[in-house]
Formats: sequence, structure tokens, C-alpha cells
Amino acid sequence: MRTWLRLRGIPHTIPERADQVRNRARRGSRGGRPPAFDREICKHRNVVERCFNRLKQWRGIATRYDKTAESNKAAVTLASLLMWA
Repeated sequence: MRTWLRLRGIPHTIPERADQVRNRARRGSRGGRPPAFDREICKHRNVVERCFNRLKQWRGIATRYDKTAESNKAAVTLASLLMWA
């Protein structure tokens, strides 16, 4: 996934898994350097992901029952307001 993002010039905030760290360390200098990782950006990404997951708990939003873009946007707005309140 990181390679795909890197080829397209997209910055990533994907933490490195423990097994990847071990494999890189095992290979020594051939293992390359660890990917850049910003913990603060990851915290903000986590907040956004949790928000999407909470929105998906609304059946109408998760299954996209709405026929038009306006009604879908209204449902997402309503669910967001109710979550925030």
C-alpha cells in the first residue's frame, strides 16, 4: 500500500507493523530505512476514521438507500448533527 501511495506522490500516515520492523531489522542494511511516520497526523486520521465508522452505524447511510445526492447529503448532515449533539 505504501508503494502504491508513494508512486502517486500521496503522503501516508500508515504505521509500520511489528513484523515489518522485525523483517527490516533482520535484513540489516539491505532492509532499507523505516518509512516516515508522524504520530500527530495519525491521531487526526484516527478521529476521522472513527467518525466514518460511527456514520456507518446508520443503516440508511451505510446502505445508501437515498436516491438522490441531496437526500444522501441531508442524511449524513442529520446523522453528524445528532452525533455531535
